[in-house]
Amino acid sequence: ASGRPVVLFVDTFNGYFETENGSAAARVLKAAGYEVAVVARADGRPHCCGRTWLATGQVDKARERLRALIDDLHPIAAAGMAIVGLEPSCLLTLRDEALVMGLGDKARVVASRALLFEEFVAAEAAAGRFSARFHPVGRPVLVHGHCHQKAFGAVEPILATLRLIPGAAPSLIETSCCGMAGSFGYDAKHQAVSKAMAELTLLPAVRSQPDAIVVADGTSGRHQIADGTRRDALHVARVLEQQLVH
Repeated sequence: ASGRPVVLFVDTFNGYFETENGSAAARVLKAAGYEVAVVARADGRPHCCGRTWLATGQVDKARERLRALIDDLHPIAAAGMAIVGLEPSCLLTLRDEALVMGLGDKARVVASRALLFEEFVAAEAAAGRFSARFHPVGRPVLVHGHCHQKAFGAVEPILATLRLIPGAAPSLIETSCCGMAGSFGYDAKHQAVSKAMAELTLLPAVRSQPDAIVVADGTSGRHQIADGTRRDALHVARVLEQQLVH
């Protein structure tokens, strides 16, 4: 392509349940001067990284799904293009579990080019290559870091990305796990523990600022916040899209 190509990996959660996040990411990247493509299976359906299978101990099934994804991403990564993901637990599977599941050199090549949306945006902005402009925001911005983002040191890029919006002064909520932990919080027998974890710091912090924009890049965190506070938390891509100068 003649421009600056980037490939979106739209995971199962964002491909089926919250498609607005992928659409927002594509619009923001296009506004910033990138040519955006989406990787999908041959039948057009979203790829799966195998995370949900791993979470329930089904390693062989997870490896099968992950291998199919790696096979499709490898030519893209080998060509030097960035692979940008939305869901932290899914994108970071490419930089963690994929490297220890016997998927070979292809997995290592893909891992070297795999970035979270906010990692890509923050890095490109720092390099002076991100050209999108945003309307100012006049509300507080609260950020809940996903556990995988914390584990990979990827929380600061969320804050750096939000600071591209004039007037934004994002505040990180000091939290542990939101209590969902993948499928853990969806299990009826874990409900009380899940709610108790969310009530430690996350949900009280959200309730304390009813006028704030709440940012959570993980689907489980967004749902925990919605169920516990009746507030909609947004992926960082949607916050940027809402403030875009068209």
